[in-house]
Amino acid sequence: MTGRIAIVGTGPTGIYTAAHLLAAPGPLDLTLFEQAEEAGWGMPYDPDRNGPGMLANIASIEIPPVGGMTLVDWLSAQDDAALAALGVERAAIDPRTFFPRVVLGAYFRDGLARVVAGGVARGHRVAVRPLHRLEDVELRADDVLLTLRGPDGETLREGFAHAVLATGHTFPDWTETRPGYFVSPYPTAALRGLTNRHVGIRGTSLSAIDAAVAVAQANGTFLRDAAGRLDFHPLPGADRFRLTLMSRKGLLPEADFFFPIPYEPCTHCTPEAVDALCAAGPSGLLEAVFDLFRAEIVAADPDWAGRVGLALLDADGFARAYFAEREAADPWTWAARNLEESAADYARARVVPWRYAILRTHETVARMVPHLSPEDLERFHRGWKAVFVDNYATVPHESIERLLALHRAGRIAVIRLGRDHRIDTAPEGGGAVLHLNGEETRFDAFVEATGQRALDAADIPFPSLLAQGAIRRPRLPDRAVGWDEDELPPLREVPGVELDEAFRPVNALGLSDGLYCLALPFLLHRHPFHQGITSAEEMAATVARAILGADEGAAASARSAVLLAS
Repeated sequence: MTGRIAIVGTGPTGIYTAAHLLAAPGPLDLTLFEQAEEAGWGMPYDPDRNGPGMLANIASIEIPPVGGMTLVDWLSAQDDAALAALGVERAAIDPRTFFPRVVLGAYFRDGLARVVAGGVARGHRVAVRPLHRLEDVELRADDVLLTLRGPDGETLREGFAHAVLATGHTFPDWTETRPGYFVSPYPTAALRGLTNRHVGIRGTSLSAIDAAVAVAQANGTFLRDAAGRLDFHPLPGADRFRLTLMSRKGLLPEADFFFPIPYEPCTHCTPEAVDALCAAGPSGLLEAVFDLFRAEIVAADPDWAGRVGLALLDADGFARAYFAEREAADPWTWAARNLEESAADYARARVVPWRYAILRTHETVARMVPHLSPEDLERFHRGWKAVFVDNYATVPHESIERLLALHRAGRIAVIRLGRDHRIDTAPEGGGAVLHLNGEETRFDAFVEATGQRALDAADIPFPSLLAQGAIRRPRLPDRAVGWDEDELPPLREVPGVELDEAFRPVNALGLSDGLYCLALPFLLHRHPFHQGITSAEEMAATVARAILGADEGAAASARSAVLLAS
């Protein structure tokens, strides 16, 4: 018997964790807490935070099934009225379709109900408690004490043998913190009042596109002509409406590209090869893994590798070479050409070898990140990581179509900020002012849309964990300082939260090890690619195995090794 189990958060991570746990023969005693009024939506897919025009950046075929049903199966089972309410045409239901975010939210909400019903049928005890906000966490000798605020404002304190923090993305409760200045694009409903204004948006990723689309839809309409081209038609009285996207590189994301699912295995940059290099220690690890990556790309697409000069590049120079041609091009010309190519590739089921090779290697390369020295971790975040992010963060074709429609209508621009710029976010009169190249650009309103920020151990919002010293930064070998072969390497703290292989906080307090941290912002420093639904399912499976004891021996050995090193 594992004792009482709590999952805090009922987005995809919490739901997948519950699904893996409740598939066990049991019996288990599981409680799921959710701060919202209705469980299962998940903040990225909540209709209160996303309008119907906000598209998810994951195709349905990539989403692990929930409660025994794929997204396509679930949509196909809906009646016409339900599909109309979701804004989905039955003819558009396809494994490769990118649906609105609220569609995924409804799918996960219903999926949670199926998961719970299946668990109860197997003899588990399951409770779902919405309107419960987690306020504090404390490790005790034999359990984890959760302090929650209940639906009537009452304070509840309950102990659990295992507690999973699956609180997902961190969005502010109030986004317009100063007149005309929004610290987040979500909820997008907050942007609907930005009519007939010049709006600046910091960011060019899908979050920034969400903000641009939300503001555009408050000022006009996207319609397809007889030939299928998407155009933007401004509303009367929207003469001053303009959008400016800006980022350090000034690049737009590329359109989603076709690739086989599941991934084909790598030949050179394999998990076994990367793990062997990690086991040898941090010295030279970044360069050694890059050599494996280079061999994989050369084998997959020697022509492209030759075009970017891959043979002469290292982990620091590769990102510069990767982006060079795109940075030199007009962003709108590049976007139109890339969209045309991607659409043609989808039509022919054609794989672009170098794109697919980078995609397949990103999860394998990620295995090295927790083992890098502080210096190499900084190098990785500064350079090579950007290539993987650009590759897997491609966006739905319709998102690029919308940007191009706004551009043709003369309503949007992209600015390359570089490093030498300043944005005054509290000018007199509201909005923001961009200072760049000796010139000023004033925005009537300004939206921060650079995505989820990585958080540090000091950002943990639970005072008891901090007071206990139960949460700390990772302590990694510092290869810049020499050590004798018979001595442990010196350690240096780096940003993030130190977790073991089962995502449990590492400390030497001798208290319960039943706390599991799957809260995304605290993972990004050491697990930079753990941001999507597939990663949520993989992390959930790892935590469920640890709770159920299937990998207790391996997890305990890894934990002991970390404690000895600290």
